[in-house]
Amino acid sequence: MEKVQLGNHVIAYRDHGEGQPVVLLHGYCGSSDYFEEVLPQLVKQYRCIVPDLRGHGESGTPNNSCSISDMADDIVELLNHLGIQQASIFGHSLGGYLTLSIADRYPDRLEAFGLIHSTAYPDSDEAKEKRLRAVSTIQTEGIQPFVDSLVPNLFAAEHQTTMVSKIDRVREIGYRTSPQGASNTAIAMKERPDLRHVLDEASVPVLLIAGEQDTVVPPDRTFTSDSPRVTQSLITDAGHMSMIEQPDEFLRALTRFMNNKVK
Repeated sequence: MEKVQLGNHVIAYRDHGEGQPVVLLHGYCGSSDYFEEVLPQLVKQYRCIVPDLRGHGESGTPNNSCSISDMADDIVELLNHLGIQQASIFGHSLGGYLTLSIADRYPDRLEAFGLIHSTAYPDSDEAKEKRLRAVSTIQTEGIQPFVDSLVPNLFAAEHQTTMVSKIDRVREIGYRTSPQGASNTAIAMKERPDLRHVLDEASVPVLLIAGEQDTVVPPDRTFTSDSPRVTQSLITDAGHMSMIEQPDEFLRALTRFMNNKVK
């Protein structure tokens, strides 16, 4: 992986392929490795930029707290570093929150954007309490017990027994999240705003991907806009991790959107 110093922290990233720039942003306690099953196909058509978000994977963790906007700014600064003026950005879960923040504040940097098992809604009161419990668990028990409890529920119920090796791989990825990074990010997600208007007002093509069996972000939390610029794609046999559970279906949804909507 390549690395770049952004302010007081380092961002690690993959930069492979040629063509239209496509940025893929992973979810909470994940890394760029979340896309390892789909990247070999995507780099045949696109220049794929796949970072580890701050506090995750091989990227650094600033000592100070951060917001979703701060994390999104890392991505814009990375694009600046790479000399990329416009890109199509697709964010999984947490990565979707960053994508919405970029679309809200830097719309001219986007050729298209998408949410993958993510939502424009803010956290509910119940979800905010859950974030605080997560921080408490991470700070008292460490990252490994938290990841062990988090990861299986990211997969569709039936896959929790049939995709054991994939679940183990996602756990392994999660263990590389720094405890401080995981705590900072949980608070940032807790405090994120309602950005549903960004989907409705988008001036570029938007892709929304949901998993029919996703209990973390159910489809009705992803499909919040009927704007004519929005393409909705439901992946039937998937939970919260379609790029791992159903990589071929994920690739079909993403490449069909890029081929039909992004010129």
